[in-house]
Amino acid sequence: MLRRLLSPPRLPGARSFFSLARLLSRPRLATILLLALLAALLEVLVHTGEFAVSRPGGELDEPFHIGCREPAAAARRESAALVMLVRNSELAGALKTVQSVERHFNRWFHYPVVFLNDEPWEPEFVEAMDAAVSGEAVFEVIPRDEWTFPSWMDEDAARESIRRQGERSILYAGRETYHHMCRFYSGKFYTLEALKKYKWYWRIEPDVDFHCSITYDPFVEMAKHDKVYGFTIALWEVPSTCPGLFREVADWKERHRIKTTELWKATMTPSWLPWPFRSMMSRARHRDRYGDGWSLCHYWSNFEIGSLDFFRGRGYQDLFEHLDKTGGFYFERWGDAAVHALALAMLVEPERIHHFEDFGYRHDWYFQCPANAPGRQLPESEALGDFPFAPEQEGGIGCRCGCDGRKTRNHASYCLNTLKSPNTARRPSFLGWCRSWFD
Repeated sequence: MLRRLLSPPRLPGARSFFSLARLLSRPRLATILLLALLAALLEVLVHTGEFAVSRPGGELDEPFHIGCREPAAAARRESAALVMLVRNSELAGALKTVQSVERHFNRWFHYPVVFLNDEPWEPEFVEAMDAAVSGEAVFEVIPRDEWTFPSWMDEDAARESIRRQGERSILYAGRETYHHMCRFYSGKFYTLEALKKYKWYWRIEPDVDFHCSITYDPFVEMAKHDKVYGFTIALWEVPSTCPGLFREVADWKERHRIKTTELWKATMTPSWLPWPFRSMMSRARHRDRYGDGWSLCHYWSNFEIGSLDFFRGRGYQDLFEHLDKTGGFYFERWGDAAVHALALAMLVEPERIHHFEDFGYRHDWYFQCPANAPGRQLPESEALGDFPFAPEQEGGIGCRCGCDGRKTRNHASYCLNTLKSPNTARRPSFLGWCRSWFD
């Protein structure tokens, strides 16, 4: 007993360690292990290489125009409308947005503005918007069955889930109406009777600002260049809002044997674990069944210009119906922005997505502010008037932007599609493709 007490402590696993060292000292076994390690490394490199984005042959997404041009007030229009989802109580914010978009764009083009509400309109709101809009102001009430829980869903269970999400402080997830809004904008919005006569929509929100003159027709340019979707800002999704969304989309993609696009690869963050350990990652959030992940980068949908034909099409609507049946819009808090971005990445080639980098835009505290294009501000234009604007800057592309173009954004975590530049081809990395592209 005394000998045992006086003996030096035995380190846990020491025998196993020295046994392994002795095994590794055998040349043949060491060679086998080294070859296995090299094979695993090669397999990982081959796997991640499958997600490399091909270098484009040219610029995929140039601005439609640089600087100002005389607005073509008499030119052909597209079948399009600006659309705002708003409540009567948000009159002040709605009026601010409409006045901004009229001053910077619609006073020359006179597109209709469709106002959507889940409640009847108050006369004060209608009167104010009628006076502010230069085109037609249309006021629609969303049908009750388009703004509620699906008919098959246990509403009590859904409300309990919403309550628990709120207790966990998941962003906006404790608000029942927010879940209705996300579901509505993810699918039901596109099939509204009120929008059936239009082919294009421009989504606007209450209390936003436009800072640059938009002297061309973005609907005409989108159609001319065969685009289906346009955005201003891209951000990472809050991970806790949609832990199961990507898996559902990825499984749907595989089940329908949809060809992988360059945009889908750019959206992914491939796993660096070797097979078969990689499949263990499939149990983690935002991973597909093979363990590869979604970067969480998505287009911020409070501003978007899109093709209603695309979103009303069979591919997108089939995907939405599948997602709707999972209950994820309520038992999680799937946002319409994330749904749109994943669907576009899966169903659309990158050259059909457009970044309106010449638009000055602010929503909440996020903004985009292009610099004004040198020598292209048309100071003598009677149509543009004499509103003050920021100084011109070398390399600027904006038209009479009132914001300070020396700071193009106020948030370091913007993420933009690296396919935007033909001079860069993304290689897979641990951090994925979401980077501050402008820097």
